[in-house]
Amino acid sequence: MNYDSARDYLLSKPESSEDFPFGPDVAVFKVKGKMFATLGTEPDEFGKPEGRMNLKCDPHEALILRDMFSAVSAGYHMNKKHWNTLALDGSIPAGEIERMIDNSFQLVVEKMPKRDQTSILVKLGQ
Repeated sequence: MNYDSARDYLLSKPESSEDFPFGPDVAVFKVKGKMFATLGTEPDEFGKPEGRMNLKCDPHEALILRDMFSAVSAGYHMNKKHWNTLALDGSIPAGEIERMIDNSFQLVVEKMPKRDQTSILVKLGQ
C-alpha cells in the first residue's frame, strides 16, 4: 500500500473527511470531526518520498504490531500508548494495513454518542 491507495481507503470510510490543520504536508482524516488517522510523507533512505501514517490502536495490540513489523513504531507526535506510525514501504501487506485502518476508525466511532455511531454503523451495514 502506498500513499495514494492509503488515502483512497481512508476516504472510503463512512463520513470520513480530510483536512490539513498542520499545514499542507500532513493530511488529517476525521470521522464526524474526530481524528482517526494522519497521512504524510517522509524521505526514505534514498531520499524518495515514502508515505507515513498514524493510526489509533488498542495499547496491547500496538505493542504487538511494533514487534511484528519493523515498519510500525510508536506514534510520531502522538500519544505513544494509543497510536502507531506506519511506514508505507511495502513491507506490511495491504490487507493488514486496511485492518489497522478499520480498527482505528472503529476505536474512534465507539467513543462517539450513540446517535453518531448509529448513522455510521448503518452505512457500514452493521
